[in-house]
Amino acid sequence: MGKIISINISDEKGTTKKPVSEAMVFENYGIDGDAHAGSHWHRQISLLSHESIKKMKDKGLNLNYGDFAENITTEGIDLLKIPLGTKLQIGEVILEITQHGKRCHSKCEIFKVVGDCIMPREGVFARVLKGGKIKIGDYIIKL
Repeated sequence: MGKIISINISDEKGTTKKPVSEAMVFENYGIDGDAHAGSHWHRQISLLSHESIKKMKDKGLNLNYGDFAENITTEGIDLLKIPLGTKLQIGEVILEITQHGKRCHSKCEIFKVVGDCIMPREGVFARVLKGGKIKIGDYIIKL
């Protein structure tokens, strides 16, 4: 079991995201107000662990949650060990893990600002099976 330590959204794809304290998540869509949300898309929500971000901070980078364009920053759950198809429950929200990592488009804004992008290596993506409200501190439970 893990928990949410940050929820992040942005108006545009390929940019860093800004933290919010809570968000509405819609079935087969994603997080309300986020550029990556959309139906018929298997990467409706992205997750990245605090532990992954800490590795980059330990290299001397000044980073904030959302700087790698992750929607949900987690703590205490090894995201890359979660098999594809696994369902996660966050409050009443249910996500299905659909992808580990991704191919990075060439030198996005995140790479230019941070100097590296760990989402392609350590992020995971999910689609929304059941919507609801999520907030910082919510537990993440593997179903």
